[in-house]
Amino acid sequence: MDTRNFRNDLICENLSVNEAGHLCFAGQDTGDLAKQFGTPVYLMDEDLIRARCRAYLSAVENAFGGRGRVLYASKAASYKRLYEIMREENMGIDVVSQGEIYTAVRAGFPMQNAFFHSNNKTDDDIRAAMDAGVGYFVADNTEELLAIDREAASRGIRQNVLLRLTPGIDPHTYEAVATGKVDSKFGFAIPTGQAETATAFALSLKNTALCGFHSHVGSQVFDAEVFLRAANIMLRFIAQSKAKFGFEAQILNLGGGFGVPYTARNPKLDIAKNIGEVGEFIVRLSAELGIAQPEVCFEPGRSIVADAGITLYTVGSVKEITGYRTYVSVDGGMTDNIRYALYGASYTILPALKMGEPRNLTADVAGRCCESGDILQKNVPLPRSTARGDLLACLTTGAYHYSMASNYNRIPRPPVVMLRGGKASVAVRRETVDDLIALDI
Repeated sequence: MDTRNFRNDLICENLSVNEAGHLCFAGQDTGDLAKQFGTPVYLMDEDLIRARCRAYLSAVENAFGGRGRVLYASKAASYKRLYEIMREENMGIDVVSQGEIYTAVRAGFPMQNAFFHSNNKTDDDIRAAMDAGVGYFVADNTEELLAIDREAASRGIRQNVLLRLTPGIDPHTYEAVATGKVDSKFGFAIPTGQAETATAFALSLKNTALCGFHSHVGSQVFDAEVFLRAANIMLRFIAQSKAKFGFEAQILNLGGGFGVPYTARNPKLDIAKNIGEVGEFIVRLSAELGIAQPEVCFEPGRSIVADAGITLYTVGSVKEITGYRTYVSVDGGMTDNIRYALYGASYTILPALKMGEPRNLTADVAGRCCESGDILQKNVPLPRSTARGDLLACLTTGAYHYSMASNYNRIPRPPVVMLRGGKASVAVRRETVDDLIALDI
């Protein structure tokens, strides 16, 4: 077997190739897993998820000495098993909907360690979150603050809140996931003065307890620089609020956004180094500004689960259009991975059972939907022998895949299978056609 054919493609630490030339994920043969669970199938490396949680917790503890918190960003992937893992690993969570809240509650997660985001929480959302005992609301607008205060008053409580602020930073990643710029649907902008006005308003409310501020600047960030820029602006705003209102924020939430390798071009993330740099900066600047060092929160999602996941597909057809291109169609597509169709996201796709063969065919890997944009990736190098029944593996699909999956064309969603210690178990079963009509009347 010629190992030169696959060495550069093993972009994640949980990938290997066995003597049969089969791709292995979390130490298990993908061919065996496909036979056992069918395709398409989401595979998740639970051991790696736990290791990432521990790496973040250790880095934050070392950087902030007990004045830090790590919250798993649920929107990356949300199902009961993940919340059970987060509970067992002593993580906090952030949630953005009633559905995520309900799932976490059903998984036994302690909701006092949950932070509730969303730019448009309905009154029903707010009631459900308070019923569940959500610890903190991250308020995005004045209307929401009023609604939270009103609901808290009806219950005779004071609800902890953070204000989401936009610091005016462009992380220079995908435009669709840049959220820290002034022109954003999220938060109160600092440069326009609206953040200061919102702070004064929040402090005037009787049934909300303003605990601090939140910001999130974007995704696929591989170094500390963007977080340092955000921390600089946020800490100076905290100092300004102390001087103007006598309010000193207890919590500074810097959001998430650290990146993961989707292709060999992406760097590897050094969690300890990056968190350490942010910690040194915050400790130093807090002292310079004369403010108490706030409790610092991070909200990693993608960097905990993305490369802990891959998706397996079975090839259905190989269509060569003479003089144009070749399409290799699989039994999944935009229903289980919408990200290429949304913003041209890059992926590594491998011939799972032919890793030792030369890849002398360049093809677009297409999905099964009746949609011309249903492409998983263009210009993928595959073996010339690729044919119906072959197995393809799309790497780094643990984040924003199951959580964004749909039933377009009435296609059932794939199962989620957790791999731990050499064993596999179903966390989310495969949908059936009966599931598709379960809500039909």
